[in-house]
Amino acid sequence: MMTFAMTSPRKLRFGLIGFGAFAERAVLPAMRDVQNVEVVALQKRSLAEAEAKAQIHGIPLAFASVDDLVAHPEVDAVFIVSANAAHCPETLAAARAGKHVLVEKPMALNVREAEEMIEACRSAGVRLMVGHLIRFSPLIRHIRETLRSGVLGSITYARADFVYDGRLSHRGWLRDRAVAGGGPLFDVGVHCLDALRFLLDDEVLSVSAVLSPVPTPERTEESALIGLNFRRGTVGAIFCSYISSTRRKQLEIIGTEGLITAGDFTSGNQETVVTTRLGTDAKPGETRTQTFRIPNLLSEEVHHFATAVLDGGGLDSPGENGLANQRVLDAVMTAGLQGGSVQWG
Repeated sequence: MMTFAMTSPRKLRFGLIGFGAFAERAVLPAMRDVQNVEVVALQKRSLAEAEAKAQIHGIPLAFASVDDLVAHPEVDAVFIVSANAAHCPETLAAARAGKHVLVEKPMALNVREAEEMIEACRSAGVRLMVGHLIRFSPLIRHIRETLRSGVLGSITYARADFVYDGRLSHRGWLRDRAVAGGGPLFDVGVHCLDALRFLLDDEVLSVSAVLSPVPTPERTEESALIGLNFRRGTVGAIFCSYISSTRRKQLEIIGTEGLITAGDFTSGNQETVVTTRLGTDAKPGETRTQTFRIPNLLSEEVHHFATAVLDGGGLDSPGENGLANQRVLDAVMTAGLQGGSVQWG
């Protein structure tokens, strides 16, 4: 079990909004490994189901209404783990009630919603963080430091892939565009996007996209191939899909003086191997293989957020970071629907 040293004299008391299978299986156990956090409330649309789950897990408060949960004086902050379409209205409700907000990725359905969420939390004087948990992975931080060191030379290409079999998902809304906003692009492609932006410490200038099938107002894409042009000249690519025979994640970054690769770069509670090859074909260098033990990234994320709220520290993934990702997601959807590219900035 992972434990964290207390950095504040009290705990941040959380309400979980959208207590479904993911919250029960992954989020609640992770939060209970964090010493400066206490889960005091949960919300489901059915009060009877909420009360039953609260009794099973020993959580004192249960609600069917988000407004009732955020109004309770014993709730300091919320972790929003509901369907994507609910992220914005539930964040606004929490901000109105003066509660701090940790919201799952993707932040929102579109840029307008993301901007509204940021402004609501800013006006209310509460903290807002988006759950891009791979930023807390020692694997990802190692790769970022390797790139910063310059040993790979100028970074010419960065690729992140994430595919899995969507038939195995228990989320009935996964392909409902009104609820999900996008298909694998919004679900797992945003992990790839945030990883590349974080690793390169750079922003996207333009995008091109192929979405298959082309989304309709009712139905999401099932696969997406995305081209990214970064401001400092790196070319990026993301492939994400729901229609795969297996779950596979792969990260590759190529520079003028070497390359680095890693598999399964988003998962926690496991070991992951990183391979760094230095040199060129004309002048080969050493090849390094390192194994990283990845902790529970949800626990790391929650601990970071709680510590920032309790002690007044900075956030590694504030609302503005979620907005930056959302701008790219919106541009990819536009490019995919129009069959072209989108440039901004």
